[in-house]
Amino acid sequence: MKRDFQSSLALLLLRVGSGGLILTHGIPKLQRLFGGAEIKFADPFGLGPVISLGLATFAEVICAILVIVGFKTRLAVIPLIITMLVAAFYAHWDDPFGRKELPLLFCVIFISLLLTGGGAYSLDKFKRR
Repeated sequence: MKRDFQSSLALLLLRVGSGGLILTHGIPKLQRLFGGAEIKFADPFGLGPVISLGLATFAEVICAILVIVGFKTRLAVIPLIITMLVAAFYAHWDDPFGRKELPLLFCVIFISLLLTGGGAYSLDKFKRR
């Protein structure tokens, strides 16, 4: 029983912490997307910089909020994982490892949440009751 509580609390901390921290990267992207200035952004899939910025913004704002509240957690982390892999291996490919480290760390966290789900203290569990 105590182990279940600790695991659930750890998942809550992981969700809220990682979601909140990635949101701090998403809010400036949201402001850039709707700011009216010319958009210059990495375009790894050839969709154009506006669409690429929109997809990154969707992941880092909408999906981050879903992760924080634990709604469709496993589904919500998939765009975040893709975004972090693109950040590490495309946007920061030529940069030193220190610049790749943060997106890779986020990626490990989001893969862990993909495997575990949101935990007992999430909207995923709340709606099932």
